[in-house]
Amino acid sequence: RGPLSVLPHNSPALMFEPRLFSGRWVLAVAGALGTAGLLAGCKAPARRAGGPVPVTAVRAVTRTVPFEVTAPGSVEPIQAVAVSAQVNGVVTGISFREGDLVAKGQLLAEIDPRPYRNALQQAEATLGRDLIQLENARRQAERYKSLAKDEFVTSEQADAFRTTAEALASTVRSDSAAVDNARLNVEYTEIRAPISGRTGSLLIKEGNLVRAQGSGPLVVLNQIRPILVRFSVPANLLPMIRAKQRENLEVRAKSGDSTELVGRLAFVDNSVDTTTGTILLKGQFGNENGALWPGQFVTATLVLYQERDAIVVPVPAVIDGEGGSYVFVVNDSSKANTRPVVVGRTIGDLVIVTEGLAAGEMVVTDGQLRLVPGAKVEIKAAEDVRD
Repeated sequence: RGPLSVLPHNSPALMFEPRLFSGRWVLAVAGALGTAGLLAGCKAPARRAGGPVPVTAVRAVTRTVPFEVTAPGSVEPIQAVAVSAQVNGVVTGISFREGDLVAKGQLLAEIDPRPYRNALQQAEATLGRDLIQLENARRQAERYKSLAKDEFVTSEQADAFRTTAEALASTVRSDSAAVDNARLNVEYTEIRAPISGRTGSLLIKEGNLVRAQGSGPLVVLNQIRPILVRFSVPANLLPMIRAKQRENLEVRAKSGDSTELVGRLAFVDNSVDTTTGTILLKGQFGNENGALWPGQFVTATLVLYQERDAIVVPVPAVIDGEGGSYVFVVNDSSKANTRPVVVGRTIGDLVIVTEGLAAGEMVVTDGQLRLVPGAKVEIKAAEDVRD
């Protein structure tokens, strides 16, 4: 029964064939037993207990938040003028390039002035001749008036000279009008900019024959400083807009490259568009740097009023659940608990919380999916709401 005990020959433990004890079989069994011994001697590591959940949080703050209405808009010039010839003639010179900024009164083009200068000289000569004749007729009328008083001539003769003087006076007035008209035609041979603005494509070239009617415009001028942005807002805002219109309401316009300009509300249409239920508005912008361009599409924002002391948090902090909106609030013990809130408007990346939250409370903005009420948290980043 000890290490040297001999089992009976008919023991079940010895009922096998000797050939099964090959060298490979013995080594395999020994290896398996050794491995089992090693595994039995090793203990599995203990499972780590759950630690705090890493989250990102910010503090709720109070801000003055504008009440804004945003809508798509388009840019249009305050004035757009198609510059045309007012007299017939051949274009002898162009004094601008396409796309130039021109000032009011600047010379744009010239038409051959020689026929009109000749007409002016002829009208002035006719006026001079008739003025001399009028002066002579008036002297004759005065002389015959005195002679008729002394009965040296008849009153009929005196009346004839007076009538001649009056007729010549009418002729002189007509001649003066002809001179003014001829002088105006000479001025029209110089085509000048009626407004300050930017030129478009040149539609008539040097050497072209132009006519006062039928030849089309020389160029189109668009006034871009200042400039207008037109946009439409829901008609239900009309009472508020009318009530605050005298306050010089602010309008902002943002173009595709994120350039934002600030202007003022300049126009409210006198009727509501019944097909869309909107009212047309226009904002006026100084546009000193030329960022706004006629025909350009922009995003227009009308600021109706400023809401003071509004509590705001980032939009990701608010979660919409079946029972309403809620946030995770982190207390002084670094535990996160749910808090039902009532939210108002969204302004950019912020949302106004009207009920359920106080300024200075820490709310989770990232990591809420890993949280349960009362969970311990580790705040990775904590800061105030940015402007």
